[in-house]
Amino acid sequence: MNTNSNSYTIIYASVMVVIVAFLLAFVSSSLRTIQNKNVELDTKKQILAALNIKNVKDAEAEYNKYVKGDMLMNVDGTLTENTGAFATGYEKEAKEHQRLHVFVAEVNGEKKYVFPVYGAGLWGAIWGYVALNSDKDTVYGVYFSHASETPGLGAEIAGQHFQDEFLGKKTLENGEIALGVVKNGKVEKPDYQVDGISGGTITSVGVDAMLKACLNSYKSFLTNNDEE
Repeated sequence: MNTNSNSYTIIYASVMVVIVAFLLAFVSSSLRTIQNKNVELDTKKQILAALNIKNVKDAEAEYNKYVKGDMLMNVDGTLTENTGAFATGYEKEAKEHQRLHVFVAEVNGEKKYVFPVYGAGLWGAIWGYVALNSDKDTVYGVYFSHASETPGLGAEIAGQHFQDEFLGKKTLENGEIALGVVKNGKVEKPDYQVDGISGGTITSVGVDAMLKACLNSYKSFLTNNDEE
């Protein structure tokens, strides 16, 4: 009896372990799918925000309405359609896979180009998107966010007031990236520069470096007048 009882216990326990492991794997896979979709939708909201389309209820529908193409830039500055999955980590895409994304949008009948940007602030990662008009020079809108900048200081890069300063600024000066952020009150080139955040100097420097480095990667496209 004891032998049979022990055998039953072992078999029962083994079956339960297998069942529980299967259920945990299923739940984990389901949650991962949901999490990945949420990240994708949030990324699309951020791209739309750079196009001054904000507080959307259906990010998927609005993205599909305005964004006409998720393109990849070739070495010569031409664009080809991204036939892979929608990406959300553009720093990894660029540095590990040499894939530079350009989102081609249409707002009120006018073409816009949206470029992902990424860098480092004072305490962690900063990132965002820059939307340019069809001239590939004039800023139509920007969106910036951060992982852990100081509230009331560096975190203000995510605020509307700071982002609105970029509207209408020029990106290129004599073929070089000139769009950037300078120390508060030190703007010398108002067509290209915006005031940094008072008390958020290091984060402001990070945004400037992010814009210069990331947009410079797209210079062959920005200066290619044949690619529109």
